[in-house]
Amino acid sequence: MTVKVYSASTTAPVNIATLKYWGKRDTKLNLPTNSSISVTLSQDDLRTLTTAAASESFTSDRLWLNGQEESVSSPRLLACFKELRALRRSVEESKSELPPLSTYHIHIVSENNFPTAAGLASSAAGFAALVRAIADLYELPQSPGELSRIARQGSGSACRSLFGGYVAWEMGKEVDGSDSRAVQIATEKDWPDMRAAILVISAAKKETSSTTGMQTTVKTSTLFQFRADVVVPERFIEMSTAIVNKDFETFGQLTMRDSNQFHAVCLDSSPPVFYLNDASRLVIGIIEKLNSIYGRVVAAYTFDAGPNAVLYYLQQDEPIVLGLLKAALPELESWTSKASTASAIASCPEGIDHTSFDYLRNSVSRIIFSSVGTGPIPTEESLIGTDGLPKV
Repeated sequence: MTVKVYSASTTAPVNIATLKYWGKRDTKLNLPTNSSISVTLSQDDLRTLTTAAASESFTSDRLWLNGQEESVSSPRLLACFKELRALRRSVEESKSELPPLSTYHIHIVSENNFPTAAGLASSAAGFAALVRAIADLYELPQSPGELSRIARQGSGSACRSLFGGYVAWEMGKEVDGSDSRAVQIATEKDWPDMRAAILVISAAKKETSSTTGMQTTVKTSTLFQFRADVVVPERFIEMSTAIVNKDFETFGQLTMRDSNQFHAVCLDSSPPVFYLNDASRLVIGIIEKLNSIYGRVVAAYTFDAGPNAVLYYLQQDEPIVLGLLKAALPELESWTSKASTASAIASCPEGIDHTSFDYLRNSVSRIIFSSVGTGPIPTEESLIGTDGLPKV
């Protein structure tokens, strides 16, 4: 007799922080030392697809990521499984006719359409997709905000990927983390003309993981506490207001300043933590010069825990930004999707130093163009076959 395999699939987005989360007051629960803000990017460009399945026939919990089976012994993963199963048990206790999925083992298959562990928020999209897929499998009634508390335990920034648009992760104050969760500041429809260009400077796995870097900073940086206690709370209010008011000038200035300070705190650690490289610093100089030429913020750069540059700009300034990028990086295959726009846009602004372009051409392997997007989306596309194993 064939045993039924229950399954559900979802896609989840990448989010890129504009006000950085760095440092934990509780490493086990992933409770941050400061609140943060991010932009959720379109899943047309960056997404994780995850299928969660449960069956009485499964003999153990198993996980496959990008075609490779991974261990499920991670405390973060086990914490997510535990909480989601507890919520499912509550549902089953109130509806005895439901199958006891909470007692079955789970198979998870997940695929990213972008480099993993290279500073592109893969863990955020991955854990958001995992939590959402299992929640859908279990038919849980919890809201995205409530589920974000669980996703946070897998990867801190994953809580923000439970929402689309512009999202805050409120650090909370409770010891048990019950109030450390994501909330939506504005939807993707409230400020739809935000655009992003990600310059993939290195798709390699970074030398210092975010977890290790955070622990080093918290223990050793003398600047860290001032940032967490004074700077970030002020910027949180200013950036939230800028998003609601669609004030890109303020949004852009704060985004760049916070990126710079985040990396300054990393450098203030002992030993210093390096995420930027020479190509990253060239991008910073070029964008600062671009904004100086126009006398306003045309584009805002930000760097997470990796060398890849994320440039935010408005749709109205796309000709300027793409003109610059096309002049600097004309040969990349990334321009295929932007060919019609790129061929019609203005040339590189006068005053930009072209001497650095050769170095960038040897450093940037890809540009990912994106825009503000939605939160997780359920899908009929399944990565698991009727036998409960990954589809070949």
